[in-house]
Amino acid sequence: MALRAPFRIALDLALPALCPACREPLGGGEGLCASCWSKLAFIAPPYCERLGIPFAYDPGPGILSMQAIADPPAYARARAAVRYDQIARALVHSLKYGDRLDLAPIMGRWMARAGIMLLDDADILVPVPLHWRRLWARRFNQSAALAKSISETSGVPIAQEALRRIKATAQQVGLSKTERAENVQGAFRVTPNGRAEIRNRHVVLIDDVLTSGSTADSCARALLRGGAASVDILVFARVVDAASATI
Repeated sequence: MALRAPFRIALDLALPALCPACREPLGGGEGLCASCWSKLAFIAPPYCERLGIPFAYDPGPGILSMQAIADPPAYARARAAVRYDQIARALVHSLKYGDRLDLAPIMGRWMARAGIMLLDDADILVPVPLHWRRLWARRFNQSAALAKSISETSGVPIAQEALRRIKATAQQVGLSKTERAENVQGAFRVTPNGRAEIRNRHVVLIDDVLTSGSTADSCARALLRGGAASVDILVFARVVDAASATI
């Protein structure tokens, strides 16, 4: 272990930092190159107050999307920093599968900015947990890394072990919305110590990507059953379906 730090420093000096999206040298910077940065699609108002889905035009304050009205989630509000497009996907995959933990601080700061209203009301942050087998294989939880950055920016503490994934679910990629919901049903449980941490508190659940919302909804239901007063969702990127963004 004592040799790893000098080796990493030597490697960083020998190999320039690369943009995680296009693999071009960053020239001493961090995050994205200027070209990829210009293509990153940040989410800003107007959007659905419940789901955070961006609207094509401003319908006025407090308007909900048809998706939020027809199928309201267990969580109160969801916010995302960016749309899940090619650039956002590259960032998420670099963090999650490429061991680019250096991306977590900047991604977390973008999330904190997007979720400032949620964080102003928050008592505690809870990262979406990995099953112990997946955590062992990956060696870290990307949601926990993002939560750490958000906590440092906002001052909201983290309940790291409040929620546990008790079911080794299959990957959600390629599943329909119904299949995703069935896949994560009953997959999460609040730990005994976690009940004391979240009881009557306003929780912000942290994850990397919001797709159908099935994982977030399952986590929110578990937290509410465990005694949380409310649950909001804050993610780095969300999938935006143009058809579901209509009012």
